[in-house]
Amino acid sequence: MQIDHRPRVNVAAAEAFYTKKDGVPVKYVCSSAKGQGVISYDIFYRATPHPDFGNKYFGLTKTESGAMIGNTDWVESGVFDCIDGPDGLVYSRHRHDYVKVGKDSIDGGRAYTRRGSPDIQAQRVTRFVVRNGECVRDDRTS
Repeated sequence: MQIDHRPRVNVAAAEAFYTKKDGVPVKYVCSSAKGQGVISYDIFYRATPHPDFGNKYFGLTKTESGAMIGNTDWVESGVFDCIDGPDGLVYSRHRHDYVKVGKDSIDGGRAYTRRGSPDIQAQRVTRFVVRNGECVRDDRTS
């Protein structure tokens, strides 16, 4: 299963930097905003909690004044819906992240899922959750 995450930061550089800095493997998971948020984070995972802050997930985002890092352990709560795109499954990163994919579209991030297709019923939605640093299909709600 290929997911087109569309991260905003250089994922390989961030993984290398934080793996070296923290002394444990750090990997990119997904890009998302929390709930009703409109600022999405590129979210990374480490298997052990950070020794100073206690979180396993952290997010990086770009702002007008530079970059921001934050605790994103909330990423394991909730779901996100994906639709088929040319480079894999596509999802909306935040509630104002309208993504056009051919004749279809998806919007709403984790706040809601809005679709736009001539035949929405024929279009498949795949629902995912994040667990232990992985995007996994949520078969309970698909």
